[in-house]
Amino acid sequence: MKAGPRYHVKPRRQRLGRTDYRRRLSLLRSRKTRIVVRKSIKNTRVQFVEYYQTGDKILVYAISDELVKQYHWKYSAATTPAAYLTGLLAGIKAKEQGITEGVLDIGRYNPTKGSKLFAVVKGVIDAGINCPCDEKMLPSEDRLLGKHLNKDIEHHVLDIKQKIMGAAKND
Repeated sequence: MKAGPRYHVKPRRQRLGRTDYRRRLSLLRSRKTRIVVRKSIKNTRVQFVEYYQTGDKILVYAISDELVKQYHWKYSAATTPAAYLTGLLAGIKAKEQGITEGVLDIGRYNPTKGSKLFAVVKGVIDAGINCPCDEKMLPSEDRLLGKHLNKDIEHHVLDIKQKIMGAAKND
């Protein structure tokens, strides 16, 4: 008879609540490119990631800080309109790489209706990437344009959206 502990220690990332391995496995089994969305206090990050046995490979990356540096965004990079524009930017970059579809990976975030995570998804969809998502979860057009924040921000959002879309047409 074998002696030893009768318990199993779960992986560290699971113990710390950083990774839900059941959800990750279901995303990996789909064999589609994952659209990984992560947010911090100051930024929103969007990555198009493919799974490989040796490790995940990031195909496309966009961060809301790019809006400030490249497109002269003068408002906070942590807002809903900034998340939408970051998703649009990432979607355009993905189209240029030949990516046509992806599946959303929000990690351990709770899927909240109208949140910044779904503003990113709306931006990706508007860029022309097929990403299955319930329409009810997406934020309203007013929130995407920033009308809830400032009346001047709407024109700035539309201007940057045109620059992003125009840059894609020129390439």
